[in-house]
Amino acid sequence: MVILASASPRRQELLKLVVQDFSICPADIDETIPEDIAAENAAEYLAVKKASAVADDPQHMYDTVIGCDTVVVLDGEIMGKPRDINQAREMLTKLSGRVHKVITGVCICSRGKRTSFSETTEVEFYPLSPKEIEDYISTGDPMDKAGAYGIQSQGCMLVKGIIGDFFNVVGLPVARLRRELDKIVL
Repeated sequence: MVILASASPRRQELLKLVVQDFSICPADIDETIPEDIAAENAAEYLAVKKASAVADDPQHMYDTVIGCDTVVVLDGEIMGKPRDINQAREMLTKLSGRVHKVITGVCICSRGKRTSFSETTEVEFYPLSPKEIEDYISTGDPMDKAGAYGIQSQGCMLVKGIIGDFFNVVGLPVARLRRELDKIVL
């Protein structure tokens, strides 16, 4: 059985492209990132913690567990999910007219084997007017997403272009995940 250690509806939808039959078992972990972990490694660090927390449960010892985490990084700073509207506004203002990285870390634990990787996509935003930022915030969309935007929803209007895997920005690099699953589950 494949288990996704995430409650994210976006990841669940994307995982259906890779695996038809899976269960959901969100990991209950402390998501604090130690200061000695570089921003570019934070997502993979958290993905390993999530997958390991679920895979270490004896009831999942014969399952394949997938843990994921996505971060937005600008100038070496991690932009998580905004705490409130003011923080969402601040994040979107910083991202305006700039290129940032979206990094998704993935960990696969299967019958005592473990592999992990990070996928990085560069995203460029259009320069955003204060009105554009306020209009987007008023949709409520930014509040549960790293970097305060969702490329798969109205946040797509903010994006000038991407270099890399689109699905990675949504939260799961499906093509790379398929290849890594094939390697570890064989």
